[in-house]
Amino acid sequence: MTVDVFRSVEPQLETDMIPAVILMILFWSTDLQAQSVSPPAEYSVRLVNGTTSCSGTVEVFYEGEWTGLCTRWWSMMRENKVVCREMDCGNPVSVSRGPLIEDGRGGVRLHRCSGDESSIRQCNIIEGPGFCDGEYYRHVTCSESVRLVDGAGLCSGRVEVKSNQSWASVCEADFDRQDAEVVCRDVGCGAPAALQGGLYGEGEGQTWDKEFQCKGNESLLLDCDTSDRENNTCLPGNAVGLTCSEPDDVRLVGGGSRCAGGVEWYDQGEWRIVGAEDWDQRDVAAVVCRQLGCVSTVSVPPGNTTRGFRVSCSGSESSLRGCRRMYDLRPGLTVICSDLLVQPDIFLTDPMGGVFRGHQGPEMFRGYNFTITCSTQPQYPGGSFLLKFTGSNRTQTQPAVNHSAVFLFPAADDSHQGNYRCVYDNYVFSHNFSSESELLSLTITGN
Repeated sequence: MTVDVFRSVEPQLETDMIPAVILMILFWSTDLQAQSVSPPAEYSVRLVNGTTSCSGTVEVFYEGEWTGLCTRWWSMMRENKVVCREMDCGNPVSVSRGPLIEDGRGGVRLHRCSGDESSIRQCNIIEGPGFCDGEYYRHVTCSESVRLVDGAGLCSGRVEVKSNQSWASVCEADFDRQDAEVVCRDVGCGAPAALQGGLYGEGEGQTWDKEFQCKGNESLLLDCDTSDRENNTCLPGNAVGLTCSEPDDVRLVGGGSRCAGGVEWYDQGEWRIVGAEDWDQRDVAAVVCRQLGCVSTVSVPPGNTTRGFRVSCSGSESSLRGCRRMYDLRPGLTVICSDLLVQPDIFLTDPMGGVFRGHQGPEMFRGYNFTITCSTQPQYPGGSFLLKFTGSNRTQTQPAVNHSAVFLFPAADDSHQGNYRCVYDNYVFSHNFSSESELLSLTITGN
């Protein structure tokens, strides 16, 4: 009787133990998987909470946790270029200040990357608990499918397209002006300025095997249609190089000219005042004048009572986004560039109908009188016009009245044949400025 009881209990014990055994196996399997997944390497980088794989808040793996990459300066040309490259993305397009880093948390700061590094590990890194107290995460957006490489800045270089997780150069025959407009927009630059095969060298990898069919109004290169290439070969020297103009994100206001006034930078959806320390002002001004196409700096007038976020440049950058910036306030910067005055106009009139349009420009019958008028836009009051005649050393000068001057020539003869040019001179901002018109070529013909 006792033996039968024990025999009836054994199957029940085995049945009750099955769930426990299964749980032990599951825990053991999970533990093995956890051991097999190694943590990220120290100073690995990731982008989180972005709209694409190439945008988001920058985080760095430091001492067993993901933490902030903090910096007092925001430099697109250096640190952000390295971050985008490490993420296998294209060019940095924009950078903004993210959320505040929690006090006491471990943080990593980069100290002046050169911009050529393949990883932030190759930069000078400073780290420690509480090192980023009072500072902010940075939010970076990189181009996702296209980049410009081996150029002089962010807006020039050899066009490369991401294909099957690798970068491929593009053949000049498969790329036109409309494609270039989209690429320049995709990498955060202005309109295309130059497009030429071999301009920035040859790529070391493969060549893109498609032909773009962009309309020119797309925001991203990924939005463009493509077609198979008619010719699968791309001869050496035909990897397309592209130079885009700098982005239209800087302006000078309140100076009566696009080349004079207080500096403003379009940042995070609004125009912000730019400030600089005294020792930085000349270098920042040089970059502003260069970016605006206003040639060089004439002066940096003192006495600006506004305050703006701090910018520091070396002076050699092609645009302000290559400089370093902080969000603490400094005296606003006013800049006067050399190309201050707009180009004046020159045109020929006659009251007797003796002028007509020839193959090489205006032609005038001998014996008829004529006038040459110089005029300019109403930027500043006063000034004078100098009429230069390149057929001889003769010049005439008249004061500007209502921003123009009229030069009368009675009885045209062969001595009046030649090239004329108006030069507008004005004294503003305690400096002399001048601007020349286009050339007017005049031919004197028969009676």
